[in-house]
Amino acid sequence: MIPKKSVPYFDTGWASVFGKYHAQKDCDPAMPQFSTKRRVRHSAADMFALVADVERYPEFVPFCRSLKLRKRGQDERGRDTIVCEMTVVYKIIHETFTTRVTLDKAEQQILVDYLSGPFNQLDNRWRFRDAGESACDVEFYLHYEFRSRALAMVMGAMFEMVFRRFADAFERRADQVYAGRKAET
Repeated sequence: MIPKKSVPYFDTGWASVFGKYHAQKDCDPAMPQFSTKRRVRHSAADMFALVADVERYPEFVPFCRSLKLRKRGQDERGRDTIVCEMTVVYKIIHETFTTRVTLDKAEQQILVDYLSGPFNQLDNRWRFRDAGESACDVEFYLHYEFRSRALAMVMGAMFEMVFRRFADAFERRADQVYAGRKAET
């Protein structure tokens, strides 16, 4: 049996009480894993709705050039699903990938599964937990492996900056969308 390696944590600039970032430094650099937990001033239902509204991502998500909805449906458990194609652009990098997004409203989680694009693997999860009358904890998990080792090296060098901007964009968007009203419960 191979012992599990410890996973170091680094502050990403989010409020240190709520946000953590980690990368498995001892693992293959082509397979980074990131997670964070952050408390925001909006309900879990509001944040779920905001993240589930993928069609709006090009309006506020950094580096998201376009997002095309390919299909809406439901899975075998009756959860809403969306198949979408996102194009991400950063300097000379221009990549398009397709995912299936499962909206599990009952569990207040969003599951993103990779279908096609520049990755060997992509796994993304969002979870929303109420934390008081008008606040919630947002948990974000991302694990990916690029097909191209060269792309992995380029992206790895800038991912922390991209990740910070991406995460901050969702909180700013929630502040704009839900400003001046009491959070839904």
